[in-house]
Amino acid sequence: MVRGADTLGRVATPTAPAADELKGRVKSFWEATPCGSSYASAPEGTREYFEEVERARYELEPFLPRFADFDGARGKRLLEIGVGLGTDFVNFVRAGAEATGVDLTERGVELVRRRLELEGLSANVVVADAERLPFPDRSFDRVYSWGVLHHTPDTPRAVREALRVLAPGGEFCIMLYARVSWVALGFWLRYGLLVGRPWRSFADVIAVTESDGTKAYTEAEVRQMFAGADELRIDRVITPYDRRYVGRLADRVPQLGWFLVVRGRARAA
Repeated sequence: MVRGADTLGRVATPTAPAADELKGRVKSFWEATPCGSSYASAPEGTREYFEEVERARYELEPFLPRFADFDGARGKRLLEIGVGLGTDFVNFVRAGAEATGVDLTERGVELVRRRLELEGLSANVVVADAERLPFPDRSFDRVYSWGVLHHTPDTPRAVREALRVLAPGGEFCIMLYARVSWVALGFWLRYGLLVGRPWRSFADVIAVTESDGTKAYTEAEVRQMFAGADELRIDRVITPYDRRYVGRLADRVPQLGWFLVVRGRARAA
């Protein structure tokens, strides 16, 4: 916990034993509650279930397809890190990408394989750790990850892995949470100020949302993590989650959007 004037807090990487224990809790959380599953009422694994999940995802985040650029992945070797229930991944496959997907959870991988089967699609989906990707250097033309890497204990290591497996000049699109944001302010009000704990930092309250140890970053921290990339671009995106706390005021100050969308290229050899 960070007290005093440091309201934003700092993101710390846990020691190896603590990180392994934390990663186990993260995995258990997402095994139990795959991202997006709460929006589906149909039986899990059915075509209707996946259709409900997909519809909700793009209604909540209509800007996502623009950043993912599904059609632009046609014919390219693409890796998605953290496929979840496979909504974005299936769209890459539909668009003609030579797609590989990984997820930390067995349940997620099984459901995505089922989804591909229902649609008559073919792609490689495996259980893997974002911090230790089981692929050789320069294996992919694109790496994509949306709202995943801030959940793994050693996010900088996961970023290095994402860049390692990119071919020279290969593109990446990775979304991370922003610590200086309307959502972080809302969390601080709810879990700090309003419960009589105003000394809690933004980092502290974010860490107990979603899976344990969830992190969010400043743009300066993101630039440091991606220092090995070329053509780096960071977009701040206002989301429905920002508007939940401050309404349309969020749109007037887009610099405080909850999503940091990081894009760029792997450096040429």
